[in-house]
Amino acid sequence: MLRRYILRILLLVTILSSLLAAIRVQPASAVEGAGAGNADQALCLPGADLLETNNCLQAGPAARLQELAALGISLPPRPIIAGRTPRDLAVIPFQYGVVTKDENLLYDSLDEVAKDNSTSVLPSGRIKYVSLKEAAETNRGRYYKIATGKWISAEYVRKVGVQNFQGFVFKKTPDFIFGWVINEAPAYPTPGFTQPKTGRIYNRFQVVHVYDSAVVDGNEWVMVDLGQWIEHRNMARVIPNTIKPDGVNAERWVEVNLYEQVISVYENGSLLFSTLISSGVDPFFTKPGVFQIYKKLEHDPMSGTFEQDRSDYYYLEDVPYILYYDELRALHGAYWHSMLGYQLSHGCVNLSIADAHWLYNWANVGDYVYVVDPSGKTPTDPALYGEGGV
Repeated sequence: MLRRYILRILLLVTILSSLLAAIRVQPASAVEGAGAGNADQALCLPGADLLETNNCLQAGPAARLQELAALGISLPPRPIIAGRTPRDLAVIPFQYGVVTKDENLLYDSLDEVAKDNSTSVLPSGRIKYVSLKEAAETNRGRYYKIATGKWISAEYVRKVGVQNFQGFVFKKTPDFIFGWVINEAPAYPTPGFTQPKTGRIYNRFQVVHVYDSAVVDGNEWVMVDLGQWIEHRNMARVIPNTIKPDGVNAERWVEVNLYEQVISVYENGSLLFSTLISSGVDPFFTKPGVFQIYKKLEHDPMSGTFEQDRSDYYYLEDVPYILYYDELRALHGAYWHSMLGYQLSHGCVNLSIADAHWLYNWANVGDYVYVVDPSGKTPTDPALYGEGGV
């Protein structure tokens, strides 16, 4: 029995020795990705410094990593050294409700409700939200007291929550471009629709690095991984730029990028904060230019209309964390929609509640707001703009 085991071991050793000998005589060209070199050279270790690779072959994993590095791709991807805005910044002392009826009777008191003696009307409008301060049961059903002190029937008010998207507060300025996917996006192996999809899907609010961009048939594409391209319209990029814009004469400024639909906050040569926004939709564009914050309000109502038939009338109570910077255009929280990353407003810059709260805490009256559209598609003629709105 012992003799049989010894023979098996000797046979195994003989086979391994033959394999090693065969490997040693393979020419360098037989090694995948190997360049010119001595057949006895070892492969360079992945990540080795170029000065340390004179006596090894740049092949295999080391060569692949060099190819990726030339594209700006590192494995693993460089981290974004940042945290989300604190969750407690999304906690506000308001409960909101969307008004579902075209015109709503308003009452000064519960006594007037009982008498069915309305004193005013909340007019028809495309967007109507109220801030619910109190609820009461009456002989005519449930009623809510709203921010104006009036009472409105609960039959036509539906309570709503607020979006909880949160941007990044940076501990170190990124030296690369990144962004958020804003719409579910299939990836392609090259920019354009000429090849089958890769099978990878990027989801809304997914954070990705951006390594390259290209314009094909008038549409911009971005590379978010090796061999993974998505249309730019499906994402919003943060492109760090700590150089002060022309017209900004301080070390603190807010950059509003209308093409990317992002906002970035800079101070003393560092990027402090970035997040998604919703700016003005055509024809109610957010006006490009350099401005300064002239008023801070923790909350305030906003209402208005721009069309002659008042079809775009909006009414919003207790809009939170308002920073006015250009007539009626302001940076503020938006609780009535969840479409960050898309143009949607009447000229204001909408943020999530938590992000607007962070910005409100950071900002001072007099701080600069730099509004820019790198695509050049937003009109710049001041004559085309009115006072603006929410």
